[in-house]
Amino acid sequence: MIRRITRLHAGLLVTGLLLSLHLPGQAEEPLDTAVVSRIRNEGMVRSHVMEILSRLVDGYGPRLTGSPEHMKAALWARNMMTAWGLSGAHLEGWGPFGKSWSLEHYAAHVLAPQPFPLISYPKAWSPGTHGTVRGEAVYFNPVNDSALQTFRGKLRGKFVLVSEPRILEAQFKPLATRETDQSLLDLANADFPGERRRRPDPTPEQKERRRQADLLEFNAMELCRKEGVLAVLSASRGSGGNVFVQGANVPTNPDAPASERYRSFERKAPDILPQVAVGGEQYNRLLRLLEMGIRVEMEMRLDVAMERADSSYNVIAEIPGTDLKDEVVMIGAHLDSWHGGTGTTDNGTGVATCMEAMRIIRELGLQPRRTIRIALWSGEEQGLFGSRSYVTAHLGEKSLGPDSTEVIRLTPEGERFSVYFNNDNGTGKVRGVYMQGNDAVRPIFRSWLKPFEKDGAATLTLANTWGTDHQSFDAVGLPAFQFIQDEIEYFNLTWHSTMDVYERALEDDLKQTSVILATFAYSAAMRDARMPHKRNPAAGEEE
Repeated sequence: MIRRITRLHAGLLVTGLLLSLHLPGQAEEPLDTAVVSRIRNEGMVRSHVMEILSRLVDGYGPRLTGSPEHMKAALWARNMMTAWGLSGAHLEGWGPFGKSWSLEHYAAHVLAPQPFPLISYPKAWSPGTHGTVRGEAVYFNPVNDSALQTFRGKLRGKFVLVSEPRILEAQFKPLATRETDQSLLDLANADFPGERRRRPDPTPEQKERRRQADLLEFNAMELCRKEGVLAVLSASRGSGGNVFVQGANVPTNPDAPASERYRSFERKAPDILPQVAVGGEQYNRLLRLLEMGIRVEMEMRLDVAMERADSSYNVIAEIPGTDLKDEVVMIGAHLDSWHGGTGTTDNGTGVATCMEAMRIIRELGLQPRRTIRIALWSGEEQGLFGSRSYVTAHLGEKSLGPDSTEVIRLTPEGERFSVYFNNDNGTGKVRGVYMQGNDAVRPIFRSWLKPFEKDGAATLTLANTWGTDHQSFDAVGLPAFQFIQDEIEYFNLTWHSTMDVYERALEDDLKQTSVILATFAYSAAMRDARMPHKRNPAAGEEE
């Protein structure tokens, strides 16, 4: 997952009253409670979800988009779902994405004034060091071009520290949290989400400050590269020895032609230096030693493999429908991850619960009217590439018309599409659904959640949530939803970090999520009508 935008809040009402409110004109949505009971029994008593998760994250580890590790995991998922009896399990290519990247060996040590291993991790698409390298550490912090010139001739063979000191304080609150009654109440009372407010255009003065900052960063990294710096070290966010790490930084020259400014490290792998994220506490220690005038000597070895990949892949499989088989209900999660941990909560848990939901439906021998399809995406972490490519290839796309208004053109397959449910908010159990402004689904989801109210899953909010693959469907006007989940320790501990590992997954929560996913997918596949599209009351649109 990339990020989640701040939720909308409104006035307070009594949660129970809001959840039970039945609006005029909203027919009661039927629910096959006998089937839901069977789904719950299979998913809670005979669950395979933790086995699926362990096989994925322990067996295949991190799954960076385009990497051999991602391909191995994708093949495993395809073969597993084929063994369960799902139909048409295959890898569907998109791209090309660019060079793959795999970490083969990494070690970093401080040698003086005292030896200790450096808690750190290389950034993805960083080049290697060509063996073990040794050198001094220096704090490289030019604040303007004049200060930058003072470093000329002084950086060769050095490790440069480029971040300011981290401010780290004692933590007096728990890392793991669940949604409170108040936070769920605020979500339930969210107003109809209008368009996100457009930021005001920057002033000429703001543009010039931004240009100067970008140019200084570009010139600083160019100086490091030309002088032969050994590696660039930056401070990781977080604390307690946890390292949050993503992709290498590729500064661009703001004065270069627009065609040259976009230098994607994933696609072009430009000539950059080895880059490493360092745990905040140890980074601060290095800076303090340097400020005291104490010589800091380090050694590092970073071995990586980069290959030109022809494509990246989504994993697709399905349970065929009966009389409405040409209409599709989808569930999905992204299979790719960053590389510091094993990609457990981001997003092995989503993959495992979606696969478990499909296993449950298949194991029970249920025969949905519509086809239920699972998709395990790649390229989510770099910008929803996999799901966007799928939507464009199969369902439709959005473009600008002659009068600069947005025009959505659905394919015949897109016209028949029913709904997509996404899971990508970590290990926490489901507490409800973000309706993405689609109030027409409220009575439907209320009915489907009723068997799970005692599990704490009852909140429906008009609020949007962003930063994951349901957006690709929502962007072309198709019904697509992400579940409200307990955050647990997602953003402050596991997300994009070296601690995103199996131990951070909660078994009971994943069982509950799997059962709800299976219930929603099957119920959507059995409806007489496809899922209603959203309307915009502000524009006078009706259902």
